[in-house]
Amino acid sequence: MSESSGEDGKWLDAHYDPVAGLRTFTSCVALADLSGDGDGRLVVADLGGGGGGSAAMKLKVYRGTALTSESVLLDLPCGLVSFFMDLHEPRVPAVAVASGPCVYVYKNLRPYFKFTLPGLDVNTLEQDVWQQAREGHIDPPALKEMLESVRKKADVPLSGRSLHFLSLDAEHLEDFVQLHKPQPIKRQTVITCMATLKKSTADEDGVSCLVIGTESGHLYVLDPEAFVVLAKMALPAAPTTMDVTGQFDVEFRITAACRNGNIYILRRDSDKAKYCVELSSHPVGLLRVGKNVVVGTVDRNLQGFTQKGKKLWKVVLPAPICTMATMDLPARGFQAVLVGLANCEVQLYRDKNLVSAIKTPNAVSAICFGRYGREDGTLVMTMKGGGLMVKILKRTAEFRERDTTPGPPAAQSVRLNVPKKTKLYVDQTLRERENGPAMHRAFQMDLVRLRLAAAQAYAKALECSLTPVSSGPGRSLKMNAVVQGLGPSFKLTLNVQNTAACRPVLKLAVSFAYDDALYRVRNPFMKIPMLVPGLVYPVQTLVECTSDKGISDIIKVFVLHEEQSTPLLTAHINMPVSEGSN
Repeated sequence: MSESSGEDGKWLDAHYDPVAGLRTFTSCVALADLSGDGDGRLVVADLGGGGGGSAAMKLKVYRGTALTSESVLLDLPCGLVSFFMDLHEPRVPAVAVASGPCVYVYKNLRPYFKFTLPGLDVNTLEQDVWQQAREGHIDPPALKEMLESVRKKADVPLSGRSLHFLSLDAEHLEDFVQLHKPQPIKRQTVITCMATLKKSTADEDGVSCLVIGTESGHLYVLDPEAFVVLAKMALPAAPTTMDVTGQFDVEFRITAACRNGNIYILRRDSDKAKYCVELSSHPVGLLRVGKNVVVGTVDRNLQGFTQKGKKLWKVVLPAPICTMATMDLPARGFQAVLVGLANCEVQLYRDKNLVSAIKTPNAVSAICFGRYGREDGTLVMTMKGGGLMVKILKRTAEFRERDTTPGPPAAQSVRLNVPKKTKLYVDQTLRERENGPAMHRAFQMDLVRLRLAAAQAYAKALECSLTPVSSGPGRSLKMNAVVQGLGPSFKLTLNVQNTAACRPVLKLAVSFAYDDALYRVRNPFMKIPMLVPGLVYPVQTLVECTSDKGISDIIKVFVLHEEQSTPLLTAHINMPVSEGSN
């Protein structure tokens, strides 16, 4: 056993067999204590390799790294679950494998029972047509034409025999009719998904019922001992995956993802779906984490919904989803979702937060997490190439949430601890209700006064030019004025800068406007040299205060172009009071 080479190092590499030859899906893999000794085993319904025929489909059981048992399956498996079917000692779970229209139940790894789905109603017009063919009233070409007409108009679909007959060439019609016309017509559906539902108690080793989804859009709940149908529910489309929670005798909820791209939620004593969730694309997997439902879709989205179908969050994944499974650690109170991606990576999400990522040598086809052997935190994965990989979670591993989705942080969704309502709060609320119009008028008056004060302050700032920095439109110029000295003589420095990217400015001049009774400027008009972009050009002149009354005034500065009369820049300089003029 070696430490995982994953990016976070939370997993130990326990076993990897690249030539295990397992071709299966997550719905056909389970971890179960088949011997009652506390040693978990891996049960796999293997779909078999190409060209192997039905003999290649097997029910395989692994203990540790060794294959301990194999049983031949008669049809292609679509689901596998382990469940307790009775209270007999020793408490050993049974294994149910769904194949075609049948459920095969194995107890102690031996065939125990076979349940076949009840037949569907046959189209009466189809029966009449085959009856005429049986009596010799119509020939095979006429039979085919009449069946085509029935298929287009009838509400009940045709049987498998009629559909096969319609697909044959003209030379094979006679042989097919002679072979099948003595046999009665049957219409049989097949199983698409399977799950378990606790019968009366929520204990881990409680007796469970089988819940079966079919191609005809029906859900069947089977009794675990007599294997009779306890309940039958209808869906608008064939279910592809489902999650079941609760107890059959108390209250239960079935969440089914169907082939029409919708999710339907059914409850006890309801023959039809109670809620419906419309997805943007077809679902790949559906899991329950706590009270929420997590759905993965073919457009690389992982979404969370409430039990009633309200959307909570959405995460865009870096690659298409291959498979999904639940990671449950009751001892740590940790629940998350394992997502196998097509980019040879398995990501672990807790809500919308990515908490771990595992690199795999090939794309994952099946994931299962649980107790394997004596280790509770074991992750079993099968690859698309047939490989088997087993990883064990470190006991010291800690998962830290990393929010990879744009938007507000996760802390924003945490509810604030709002204090209880006090008597003062209630009295204030009543006062606001009774005096609402008067309070609104007072607020509006204060708001108008505030706006007026702000406008007056802004106008005064413009008039007094409290900031000596100005910028003009059209030309990228900036000017900063600095006054130095205590008086009566001052040094006035204008720092002029061309803020354009690459265009120089030519033919500029500076002019001063002031009160002749208070000030005298040595150079009231000066030319500015060419302004190179980015450089600061100082323009200096001396200002002398000629008044002895101890007052000050504003000197206006204009930057003009020699060929224009409108100033490009204007600045108002608030001169200081001359200390030497008193």
